[in-house]
Amino acid sequence: MSLWSTIINNLPEVGGPTQKKLSFKEKLKWTAMILVIYYILGLLPLFGLAKNALERFEFLSIVLAAQFGSIISLGIGPIVTASIVLQLLNGSGIVKFDLTTTEGKKTFQGVQKLLAIFFIIFEATIYVSMGGLSTGQYYNPATNQFLIEAVPGAIALSASMVTTLKFLLIFQLFIGGMMILFMDEVVSKWGFGSGISLFIAAGVSQSIFIQAFNWLPGPTGLKGITYSIGAVPALFQSLAAGDPTTAGIKLAALISTILVFVIVVYAQAMKVEIPLSFGRIRGHGIRWPLSFIYTSNIPVILVAALLANVQLWGRLLQNWGHPLLGTFSAGGQPISGFVLWIQGVDIVRSIIEKKTFLIGAAPYMQSLVYMLFMVVGSMIFSIFWVQTAGMDAKSQARQMMASGLQIPGFRKDQRVLERLLNRYIWPLTIMGGLSIGFLAALADLTGALSRGTGILLAVMIVYRLYEEIARQHMMDMNPMMRKFIGGI
Repeated sequence: MSLWSTIINNLPEVGGPTQKKLSFKEKLKWTAMILVIYYILGLLPLFGLAKNALERFEFLSIVLAAQFGSIISLGIGPIVTASIVLQLLNGSGIVKFDLTTTEGKKTFQGVQKLLAIFFIIFEATIYVSMGGLSTGQYYNPATNQFLIEAVPGAIALSASMVTTLKFLLIFQLFIGGMMILFMDEVVSKWGFGSGISLFIAAGVSQSIFIQAFNWLPGPTGLKGITYSIGAVPALFQSLAAGDPTTAGIKLAALISTILVFVIVVYAQAMKVEIPLSFGRIRGHGIRWPLSFIYTSNIPVILVAALLANVQLWGRLLQNWGHPLLGTFSAGGQPISGFVLWIQGVDIVRSIIEKKTFLIGAAPYMQSLVYMLFMVVGSMIFSIFWVQTAGMDAKSQARQMMASGLQIPGFRKDQRVLERLLNRYIWPLTIMGGLSIGFLAALADLTGALSRGTGILLAVMIVYRLYEEIARQHMMDMNPMMRKFIGGI
C-alpha cells in the first residue's frame, strides 16, 4: 500500500451506524444535538482576541455559517472551499477520480477531507495574520480584556507574548474548524441532511429573527430619529413618526423576504415525474420525481463561498500593498476593482431614498454584473455537482435498475433508461442552476432581510429537510413503506 493510500485510509472520521436504517427519533436526536452544540460554540469567544475586524462582513458570516469572534469563526468556509477546488480539478481533468467505484469515492472523500484540514489551517492563519482577528498589545486586568491601545492600568505585552497569543488564536480556530468538520459528518451519517446545510439554515434563521423582531434601538434614521433594529417594530415606529422613507425601506425588506420565500417554495415544489414500473410485479409502478431545482442549493453555496474567498483575498492583497482585486474603505466596503463589481447593491433602497429610478447608471451596471456572475456561476457549479455527486443520468439509471425499476413498454436495459433520463436531467441541471442563481441575485438586489442569498439558502434547506423528515416519518409509521422507499 502506498503512503498516499495509507494517509487516506487512516484519516480520522465519524463512524457510521451499524444498522441499515436509522429511526426517525434517532436521526432527530442527533440533528438537534448537533444544532445545540453549534449554537453553543457560536457563543464561545476566542481567548486573546482584541479586535474583530471581520464582524462588519455580515454577508460572509451568513454564507459561511460563521460567528466571527467565536471559536467557529471559520464556519463551513474550509469545507466548501475544499469542495470547490476538488470539483474544479476533477471537472477539468487535472486530477481524475473514478466515482463509479467504491474505492474511487473513498479516495475522493479522503482527498476532500485532507484539503478541508489544509484550508482550516490556512484560513485560520490568514484571519489572524491579515488582522481580521487581532491579538492585543496590552492586557487590562480590571476588565480581563486584551486591547490594541493602552488604557490606564493596562499591562504592555512583550513581543513573545503577542506571538504566543497569535498561535493560540490560530489553534483555537483550528479546533473550531475541526469540530465543524466532524459535526458535518455526524449530521450526514446520523441525522437529517448535511451539516453544511443545517449550519447555514441555523445561522440565517437566527439572523432573520433578529433583523425582523429585535426591538432594541439601532442607528439613527433619516430624520434623526432612533428606530429599533428589527424591521417590524421599526416599520410601526416610522409610520407613527411620519417618516414614509424609512417605512418604505422596512416594508420593502419585509415584502422582499416574503416574496423570495414564496417563489423558492413554489420552485422547490416543481417536479418532473417519470413513470416507472417494477419488472417482476405486473400492474405496479411509481413515478420517479426529478426536482426542477435539481441540484438544490449547492451551486449557490459554492458561488457564495467563492465570492467570500475573493473578498478575503482582496482585503489581504490590499493589506500587502498589492490591490489586484480592488480596494476597500476603512469600514471594509469594496470601493473599486473586481470586488466592487461582484458586490450586490440594494437597488430598491436606493430608489426609495432618492424617490426616483434615475439613480445613475453605475448601480444598475453593478447589479447586472453581479447577477450575471451569480447566474453563470450557479449554472457551472450545478453541472460540476451533477457529475461529481452521482446525480448524472448514468448513475441514476444504475440506481433504478438495482431497485428493479424499468420504463413501461420498454425492455429492461440500462442504456434505454439512461437515454430517457438524459432528456430531463441535463435541462433541469442547467435551468435549475440558472434559476437558483437568478433568485439569489434578485433577493440580494431587493434588500431582503439577512441578505437575500441567506434567505434563499435557508428556505431551500428547510424545505428539503422537511421532505426528508416526512419521508423518514412515513417509513417509520409503515414498515412496508420502509422496504419500498428504501429500495428506491
